[in-house]
Amino acid sequence: MPAYTVGAPVTVEWGKQQVEVSTVGHSLPDASDVSERNKLVKAGMRTPLAALPEDAWHALARATATPETVTLQLRESQGTHTSLLLEEHVDGATLRSVHTRVWLSELFPAIQPRTGQELLAVDDPQVKGMAEEGKPQAILRYRYESLTHLKRHVQQTISTTLYRNSYAESILARRVTRALIVHPVIYDFDDGTESVCALVARDGITRLASAWKVLAGPDSDPESVADLAVDTLLAQYSLSVNEPAKPLTQRMALGRQSRRKLLRDEFTREINGVGANEPPPLRAIQIAQSHLVPAHITVGAQAHERASLNAEDVFDDALRSILASVHVEFKPWDTAAQNVEVAGRALKRVLHGGSGGRTVEDGMHAVYELGIGLRPASDTPHVYGNPSIPGNGLWRAIQLLHTLTRPAVFEELRSRAKEIKGDRRMSDKGYAGLLGPIVDYPWRSSKKSAAQQARNAWSNGGILFKEVLEDGWAPIVTDDFTKLVEPALKGSRDARLTLALAGGTALIADKLLTRNVGSSVGRTRTPGKVPFRGDVHKIIEGLAEQGNELGFWTLALAAQRFEDGRLPRNSGTRQQLGLPDDQEAEAASAYQHLVVDLEAHDRILREGSEPVMLLEWDVVVASNPKRARQVLEPSADDGSDGEGAEVNDGSAASTPWSAGAMEDANDASHATRDMEVPVEQQIQDRRRVLINCLTDAKTCVDELEGLGQAVTFPPLFGPADHWVGLRDTALHVLNSIQNHEGDYAGEECPEES
Repeated sequence: MPAYTVGAPVTVEWGKQQVEVSTVGHSLPDASDVSERNKLVKAGMRTPLAALPEDAWHALARATATPETVTLQLRESQGTHTSLLLEEHVDGATLRSVHTRVWLSELFPAIQPRTGQELLAVDDPQVKGMAEEGKPQAILRYRYESLTHLKRHVQQTISTTLYRNSYAESILARRVTRALIVHPVIYDFDDGTESVCALVARDGITRLASAWKVLAGPDSDPESVADLAVDTLLAQYSLSVNEPAKPLTQRMALGRQSRRKLLRDEFTREINGVGANEPPPLRAIQIAQSHLVPAHITVGAQAHERASLNAEDVFDDALRSILASVHVEFKPWDTAAQNVEVAGRALKRVLHGGSGGRTVEDGMHAVYELGIGLRPASDTPHVYGNPSIPGNGLWRAIQLLHTLTRPAVFEELRSRAKEIKGDRRMSDKGYAGLLGPIVDYPWRSSKKSAAQQARNAWSNGGILFKEVLEDGWAPIVTDDFTKLVEPALKGSRDARLTLALAGGTALIADKLLTRNVGSSVGRTRTPGKVPFRGDVHKIIEGLAEQGNELGFWTLALAAQRFEDGRLPRNSGTRQQLGLPDDQEAEAASAYQHLVVDLEAHDRILREGSEPVMLLEWDVVVASNPKRARQVLEPSADDGSDGEGAEVNDGSAASTPWSAGAMEDANDASHATRDMEVPVEQQIQDRRRVLINCLTDAKTCVDELEGLGQAVTFPPLFGPADHWVGLRDTALHVLNSIQNHEGDYAGEECPEES
């Protein structure tokens, strides 16, 4: 084996794969010199092209490995008003940044836009901009409840980011190569904890989290990586008895500095532990490749003369504009996350007046907070100043949809959204797509298995048909939507359109109205089939058309039966999987949408005594019964398209994971090894263990599903490779059991009797 040459590539084992590391340094940079950091602070405070408070300059000086290079970039700006600073011009502002390398341990993650459409366990902080003498500063204030809130938020951001994506192998091979976008932040706390000044990575959070993954090691899961990051970032230096008091910012900075020293010492031991002709060990490579990351640190923000935002909002909006443009081209956020970002920014711009300084609508700030989730659905009556409005998710959706589709607001928001996205035009469907992830906020977690289909339906037009967008109507507040059918039949436009917003939103959220395509068209009433194609907004328009009693009742019953906290049986995935319904009591208690029978006293169709569950087929038929008859009657006797069947719901039985089951497993294991035990007894013992373990497994799944009702991240079954392993194990068990179906041929199973 040839001798290793310093600087040559090294191949290392990383989990289940091999990674070729292009080059590894055999030393780490020392801590920066205090005098150089002080020179940087003085240069920053003097330059006219930057705008930061002194504490922020100290945070920047601590974070950079080479403060002297940053000082040079700042000094060049004096006198001539030209500089080595990086400049980026966006709508409304010019941002200026320095380029440097910063310690990984000095960068906190900012709010992650990639998960903006998710419902997470820890709330984001409140964010405020800063200005001085009417000019924006390149710094934000993040307000948390406490240090614990900050800690949990950082943990959540890093772990959820890694669940979505990781560049760990690439960083291990080549370090972080593309600069992160960074800026100073002041952390404020509601509980009275003194404020802390630090740096946050605004873009490149996935690279930041992946670098922590490299440092943590190949076998670390997202949660343990997040724990390592939090323990380092929030470490505090313990003062000795004789030391003078230090502010929290300084104690935390010293704590992080101490952690870096420990890493340098560990790196040195690892490197010195191998011979001169041997490659560095994996641990040394992990430390070397993750210790420093390149960054563009924003230090200045200059508002353009015609900027419409308040000075405090200019910096945040400009930075968000840069991030949004980056993530349309490179590793884009998913469509829903983009829509949340665009809609939120557009709403904020409308807050400060429309074109020409015209204020669009009073009270829009409260609507903005309700729309982006800063206020719960229960605040809807307060936001709209009407205590009779029910404080639930569906009425939140109705009120927001009505407000955001008023002609003045609609045009202003659409104009702002086009500016932000850089589009020349935005169709009504595009606007509806922006509204989808705003509307679904209250049930984003509880109905997450239907979320993608629902957002597709919103992008296909949602409830935005022509009449909804017209002026001169208002929702009729009610706690019983069926009471709106009679006035709708008598010609009340308000009643018809209230039913359209309420029932349409309910049908979309519960996956009973989707973006149907050609493959969905069929002649048989079957789950997943429709008699004819139609855009979602056209179907809802048909349901709410004047005189369509069947459509009115379909909308009214869907809205009245709608629940925020769970999906109906109609849209359950258990039916699609064909799993047995072994919990009839639970299934009976689950809510369901039902087919309308205009002749029945309660307008519900029944077969025998059982109500008939609504299918998307029925919704489409109700939107235009005449067209449905024309499509179906010529082939009424044609049973060729018989694919699909009625579906049954069910859910697993549940009992807690028990110590008894594990004891059974141990007992049976001993019995198996005891060759004197008859084989038939061994079979009985193992079968008993199997039943107990499967029961416990079902319990765990049910409990995980229950916990998943509160959040959309982290994934209930862990990272993708863990899920694959679980799935393969479950399929192995299922296939093994099904392979013995022939043993029971001709026998009547109790479940089917």
